[in-house]
Amino acid sequence: MKLFNYWRSSSSYRVRLALHFKALPFEYVAVSLIKGEQHEVSHRERSPAGYVPVLEVEEHGKPAFIHQSVAIFEYLEERYPERPLLPKSLVAKGQVRAMAELINSGIQPFHNLSTLNHLKTLGVDEKKWAAHFIDQGLAALEQLAKQHAGTFLFGDSFSWADCCLLPQLFGARRFGGNVDGFPLLTRLEKHCAELPFVKAARPDAQPDAQPS
Repeated sequence: MKLFNYWRSSSSYRVRLALHFKALPFEYVAVSLIKGEQHEVSHRERSPAGYVPVLEVEEHGKPAFIHQSVAIFEYLEERYPERPLLPKSLVAKGQVRAMAELINSGIQPFHNLSTLNHLKTLGVDEKKWAAHFIDQGLAALEQLAKQHAGTFLFGDSFSWADCCLLPQLFGARRFGGNVDGFPLLTRLEKHCAELPFVKAARPDAQPDAQPS
């Protein structure tokens, strides 16, 4: 497998967490969003929208591409079920997916690079704008965590919800979100930070990482 991704991308970070949790070997292929490599023809053939991450797998002896982090996660979960990132209960699965989607569709799009760049052209303070929606979404997630958290965001098993939480808190700090205002989320983050597979997936551990 090859993972086309960018070290600081929240969506890429999610997928790296899933891959490392499942102990799946993959080739890391850097796509620099700052240099605009996501717009090159070769990458657009993999992802017409010009997004990362993209997972390259083999299907019937030929390369096949899966883009969008949730779609990649679903593929990995079904193809490699041995170390699941979803609970067994149908209700619990739905609840984990709901927590993940609160981040995936309810917070992260507000600080996508393309979104922020467009806001700049409109004369908007893009970081202040992003921080507003980040804090709003994390407040809702903190309340959900109070209902479901154990050692991890949902119970005592690392899940897809945690794969989304850790990158979101990383992104929140970049854009001025009030992370300290969510003590339960940051407690869970601190616990996860010591896990070897989390350390391997961290942005600063990637080969294309740049100094802050």
